[in-house]
Amino acid sequence: MTGWRIGVDGGGTGCRARLVDGTGTVLGAGVAGPATVRQGVEAAFHAVLEACRQAAREAGWEVGELARVHAGIGLAGIGRIGALAAIQALPHPFASVQFASDVETACLGAHSGRDGGIVIVGTGTSGLAVVGDKRVRVGGYGFPISDEGSGADLGLKAIRLSLRAGDGRATPTALTRAVLSRFHDQPAEAVAWMDRATATDYATFAPLVLRHADGGDSVGRRIVQEAADDIDQLVRTLVEAGAPRVALIGGLATPIEPWLAPDVRRRLAPLEGDAVDGALLLAGGATPS
Repeated sequence: MTGWRIGVDGGGTGCRARLVDGTGTVLGAGVAGPATVRQGVEAAFHAVLEACRQAAREAGWEVGELARVHAGIGLAGIGRIGALAAIQALPHPFASVQFASDVETACLGAHSGRDGGIVIVGTGTSGLAVVGDKRVRVGGYGFPISDEGSGADLGLKAIRLSLRAGDGRATPTALTRAVLSRFHDQPAEAVAWMDRATATDYATFAPLVLRHADGGDSVGRRIVQEAADDIDQLVRTLVEAGAPRVALIGGLATPIEPWLAPDVRRRLAPLEGDAVDGALLLAGGATPS
């Protein structure tokens, strides 16, 4: 497929779009809020369309010109029962559109469409390997029942351990005091926050946890090392399944890498492209993983 393409990476933290011409030259880019179907199919697609409109405007296009563009869209949570059919049923402004999970587009981009695996470490975590005709998926079932080692998981554990320290079941540390201070040292405020908190909200605590872990805080180090152990397991599972290379991606990939086991770090390969590049490959006719 030739002509104009737009690739979209929709995740739990935000949504990115990139518009390119037939040679791959970037014409415009856009960003929007979270685009995970866990927050509702229509809300996710609204974020996708906003990012695409921004990309069109940056290119100097009228929004209506998206009708001549082929779109590839990766969305977090699209593997949920009924989610793909629901989003495919929504009206769209594109010449054509292909949907896949954000993990699938990330894997396409990471290895330029070749065999390989990826482990996403961001608001959530998940792994995928493409080995010939075989697709190996590990984790990524959604927070809080899965997504071990993710930003949301880091936040959940930090709040849980901070509440224990706050009521005397554990020794307070700089991290637990910092976490509780966000709730004005009132457990009731943490409970009220929990009632409406999303995975993205929990993940906002991840930078605080990592900063204290790097500074030697015992609770922070415990939480981050547990997360690293979970990531180690994801990588090893993909390697054992035959992935010739595995790339680590996501907002927490860089800060978590020093905590990984030596054998896992040796297995990691550099990224050749990002999830938007994978979405652009999808828009151009690449087979979704």
